[in-house]
Amino acid sequence: MRIGSRYNGPPGSGNGGWSAGLFAAAGGPGPVEVTLRRPPPLDTPLVLADGEVRNPAGLVVAEVRPTDAVDAVVPPVDLPTATAASAAYPGLVAHPFPGCYVCGPDRADGLRIFPGRLPDGRTAAPFHVPEQVTEATVWAALDCPGGWSVIAPGRPYVLGRIAARVDALPRPGDDCVVTGATVDVEGRKASVHTSLYGPDGTLLACARATWVALPPAAG
Repeated sequence: MRIGSRYNGPPGSGNGGWSAGLFAAAGGPGPVEVTLRRPPPLDTPLVLADGEVRNPAGLVVAEVRPTDAVDAVVPPVDLPTATAASAAYPGLVAHPFPGCYVCGPDRADGLRIFPGRLPDGRTAAPFHVPEQVTEATVWAALDCPGGWSVIAPGRPYVLGRIAARVDALPRPGDDCVVTGATVDVEGRKASVHTSLYGPDGTLLACARATWVALPPAAG
């Protein structure tokens, strides 16, 4: 396996959702949960064996384990509502990783999923599906909208663990909607859910994830 450089999240490392989707595809069949143990390296050969993804130095990058069925559905909204929420996406003003492949405003070639808050605290964003779609694309789309339900100014989070259920891939060119919600926050860890809906409102995929707040910067 190899995470291409364009699929980055924080600088120099793979987007958590994309990376986890790549690892899950190698670790299936059946529902799996991916736990990221260190930032996934870009353009580096990775090997999955005995449920562990390792880099060339033998360090564990991620663990891939069987898990219970994923039933983490966040209710949908229509496309106009998602578009209106996206206009107030906080990452347009201040983003911890503006080059993120999924939600970074600096990435003209990214997925450009910009989740904004709804009045009830959920996030919602339109998602224009690219021409090339894989399960990793869907896992990536299910990643950041959950994180942005808990990210606050000066309080960046990164993905720590995710399990997703993909019922169907969206079609290239479709205008879909992604919704996210915070389920619980305990210390530095936040449990979130996300869901992806097709243009007709059909649930295509959903995920549950744990995001971890980064320690405050020194100084």
